[in-house]
Amino acid sequence: HVARYADDLADEGDASSDARLAALNECSAELQRIARNETPLSARFQALAPVIARYAIPVQLFEDLFSAFRQDVVKTRYQDFGEVIDYCRRSANPVGRILLHIFGQTDPRQLALSDGICSALQLVNFWQDVSIDLQKDRIYLPQDDLQRFALTEADLQAGIATPAFKRLMHYQCTKTRKMLRAGSPLGVMLPGRIGLEIRTIVLAADRVLTKLELVQYDVFQQRPILSRGDWPGILWQAFKTGFNK
Repeated sequence: HVARYADDLADEGDASSDARLAALNECSAELQRIARNETPLSARFQALAPVIARYAIPVQLFEDLFSAFRQDVVKTRYQDFGEVIDYCRRSANPVGRILLHIFGQTDPRQLALSDGICSALQLVNFWQDVSIDLQKDRIYLPQDDLQRFALTEADLQAGIATPAFKRLMHYQCTKTRKMLRAGSPLGVMLPGRIGLEIRTIVLAADRVLTKLELVQYDVFQQRPILSRGDWPGILWQAFKTGFNK
């Protein structure tokens, strides 16, 4: 609830950038009250405090999320893939790490695999939403990769999936799929429901990448999403312990 609230502060409504940043800064202030064992001022952070204490969740994971949301307010272009991954490290990876703390599964390998999955999930969302993000004046495709494939922002704004754009998207989706699959052993490593859910999430994201390929990366005409017909196969494969070897 806290993460969703903070994300919406950055993205939703008509508030000015200064107002958004001030509200996000107050989220960080509430977090620091929790860190000092003080009572937060708002009900949502009062509810969060005992959860952090019960599961020994590092407060920094929430602050990383807030820093990513603040970045969304002020940064709309990314020079290279390293900058994009740094954003993913703060916008997505903390969610996986928080869940692993709740389930008491926090050895270094598990955390690293989780980071790979979460960063890949964020990237899948970026590639799905190229057209939607353009309407918000955001471009997560790295600027140096646009240059590498001889594309300009004007080409993106034209809303046409040119051969060069398709090659760029294929390049990004191939790299993302490798990251996703590299992290997928976590779903087999973890027991019970959490393992099943992770396998399902990974397989679902992999299916979205396949759908992007099937529409030849033309995200300007349609946003590839999962349909009801996709889920039986995804769930069956998840019960069979994930990707076929």
